[in-house]
Amino acid sequence: MRVVLLGPPGAGKGTQAQIIAGRLGVPAISTGDIFRANVSGQTELGTQAKVYMDAGDLVPDEITVAMVRDRLAEPDAKAGFLLDGFPRTIAQAEQLRDSLAELGQELTCVLELVVDEEELVRRLSGRVVIVDGKPVQREDDKPETVRHRLEVYHRQTEPLSGWYARAGLLARIDAIGEIDEVTGRAMAALAEADDTDDPQG
Repeated sequence: MRVVLLGPPGAGKGTQAQIIAGRLGVPAISTGDIFRANVSGQTELGTQAKVYMDAGDLVPDEITVAMVRDRLAEPDAKAGFLLDGFPRTIAQAEQLRDSLAELGQELTCVLELVVDEEELVRRLSGRVVIVDGKPVQREDDKPETVRHRLEVYHRQTEPLSGWYARAGLLARIDAIGEIDEVTGRAMAALAEADDTDDPQG
């Protein structure tokens, strides 16, 4: 199973990625983990990425895609993987498709976690961290910041939903409810996708 997990901030991607990957017996791969591994390992790509990260800039697609391609070529990802946080744009999705083709692979399914926007704002702005024994809201979890993050998601990443739907790969999952209920819906969608002989249509 080769799966991409899509969804806005606050949809529960990180949690579901770990659970679903565990059920499938494949690695959950996040771009954050890949960046950290390359930077701490001082790989050539990591050194290049660190220049952008230190300046507070987005890492260019060609570096991100190269890191992801290297990670997907590792032995533990041969039998499958779950990608969380990548691709973020249609350009990245096209490069991922081409990279997989070079490895003789293709995606099985793209799961999109769907949550009502007000629920996302409520979830994210309700998070607090404890500082000196007192609950404090992080800057990036304030309602106005959350709405901005969601605007960026709608503009940059949401178009992937339609792109993958046209490729016959998209399964939209209601991500409201208990964690295990959402996982159950996701696993049912993956079982259905796995039964399809030609997921690319």
